[in-house]
Amino acid sequence: MVNGWETYYNKGDFMKKQDDMRGVSMIAEKMRSGRSIREWRADERPRERLLRFGSGSLSDSEILAILIGTGSHGLSAVDISRNMLDTYASIGDLGSRSVQELCVIKGMGMAKAIGIAAAFELGRRYQQEMFNPNKILQSPDDVARYFIPRMRGARTESFYIALLNSSNIVFSLKKISEGSLNSSIVHPREVFRAAIIESAASIIALHNHPSGNTEPSAEDISLTEQLRQVGNTMHIPLLDHIIIAGDTYTSLRERGCFT
Repeated sequence: MVNGWETYYNKGDFMKKQDDMRGVSMIAEKMRSGRSIREWRADERPRERLLRFGSGSLSDSEILAILIGTGSHGLSAVDISRNMLDTYASIGDLGSRSVQELCVIKGMGMAKAIGIAAAFELGRRYQQEMFNPNKILQSPDDVARYFIPRMRGARTESFYIALLNSSNIVFSLKKISEGSLNSSIVHPREVFRAAIIESAASIIALHNHPSGNTEPSAEDISLTEQLRQVGNTMHIPLLDHIIIAGDTYTSLRERGCFT
C-alpha cells in the first residue's frame, strides 16, 4: 500500500475565477457587432488588447477570435467565435468537439476548425504537465489531479491503469479499453498483462464517467473486486480504482471497497 494513501486530502479547485474585465469586454463586443475587426479602433482589437492588457482581459469569444484569425462569408472572427459559443453550451463542451463538428458552425472552415481543436489539445497537455506523475503518489487526489485534465470533455468511457515501481513512482500509463457512452469492456487479464510486461510492482485503475456522475456502478465495484483479488494472487496489488467525472472524482478505496 502506498504510504499515506488512505489519508484524506482537500480536492484541488479546478474552476478558474472569472476576471471582471471579461464582462466589460463582452459588452464592448456587442457594440461592435456587424463591423469587421479591421474597422475597430486599434485599442479595441483582440490582439492589440491582449498585448496591452494581457490574455486575462479578453472574453472567451475574443480569445477564440484570435485563434480563428480571419473572418469568412461576411462574418468577422469574433462573429464566428460567438456562433461557436452559441452552438455549444460551454467552453468545455466546445473543447470536446471533433473537427467535423466544428466545421458545421457558420463561418468555420476545415483549417479554422483544425486550429481550434489543436489549441484545446495543447491546453489539455499543458494542464497535464502542471502535475508531474513521476513522483511518489500519496493520495487519490494526487492521481485525480493528473487524470482530470486528460479525461475532461471525453464523451466515451475509457479505462486506464497507472503502473508503479517498488518506490511507488508512476513510470507508465496504459489505456486498456475505450467503450461507448455508458460502458467499457475491461478484463483482468488485459490489465495484468500490461503490468507483467512492464514489471510493475503495483497498479492504480482509473476510468471516466462521461455522464458527470462519479457514483460507482455495480459493475465498477465488481470489477474492482476482481482486479483486487487477481492482483493479490499475482503480488501486483491494486492500490485504488478512481472514477473521474468532470472536475470531480471518487476513490473506491476511500469508499471502503478494499478490505
